[in-house]
Amino acid sequence: MNKVIRIGFIIATIIVIASSCASTKKVIYFDNIKDTNLKSEYANIEPVIQINDILSIIISSQSAEASAPFNAPNESTFITSSASSSTNRLTIGYLVNLKGEIQFPILGTITAAGMTKSQLTTYITQQLRERQLLVDPITTIRHLNYRVSVLGEVAKPGVFSVPNEKLSLLEALSFAGDITIYGKRENVLLIRENGKGEKTIKRLDLTNPEILSSPYYYLESNDIIYVEPIQNRLSREKSTQLIPIILSALSLVIVGVTSFK
Repeated sequence: MNKVIRIGFIIATIIVIASSCASTKKVIYFDNIKDTNLKSEYANIEPVIQINDILSIIISSQSAEASAPFNAPNESTFITSSASSSTNRLTIGYLVNLKGEIQFPILGTITAAGMTKSQLTTYITQQLRERQLLVDPITTIRHLNYRVSVLGEVAKPGVFSVPNEKLSLLEALSFAGDITIYGKRENVLLIRENGKGEKTIKRLDLTNPEILSSPYYYLESNDIIYVEPIQNRLSREKSTQLIPIILSALSLVIVGVTSFK
């Protein structure tokens, strides 16, 4: 009888240990990277403005009164959530419509989609100067809805807003609490929309040091990062579900042997 109990206990212990173990072979970022200086030609590439972007466009000049009509869409409004009874400050900004256009005071319709912020800044400033609408105008443009989504096998999946409009893949993962031990670091999925209804799907290997100089290392607004679970996670969940069944079966066997004696 004691032998049967010991064997049952050993089997149960092995099952529990096996179900709680996960391979740590591929949880290291940049495997075997050495001290070096890396230069990326993509670090300072400015993304283009896309459909559904919301832009803050602030115009300043020698006359604050003359500049005021151009800044009206940037004024903030307060909205109250009926669910939480909280009041939030919302900046309206300029919405890039489905035609890729914004409606700008006095200047009228401007095709913004496809331009970078620098190009749009130069265009608006030139128009204000050439039409003699303002003296020495200064144009400042920022995204109001620059954000990325991180989901899958991370500690805190979610949508993260980026006020400085520049975010690397590693920073996005850090916002999400990092990839868990059960995430595939060698096969992270990036989904990127180009604003024309087309999507780019790219799989990235974070264990490879070359990712640091990849054109996808720096993210763009509305990028989606998905981390797949490794097979061990799925196997572990199945094993965990089987443990109570196996322990119950062992208990029945022990009781049966005891009753038989």
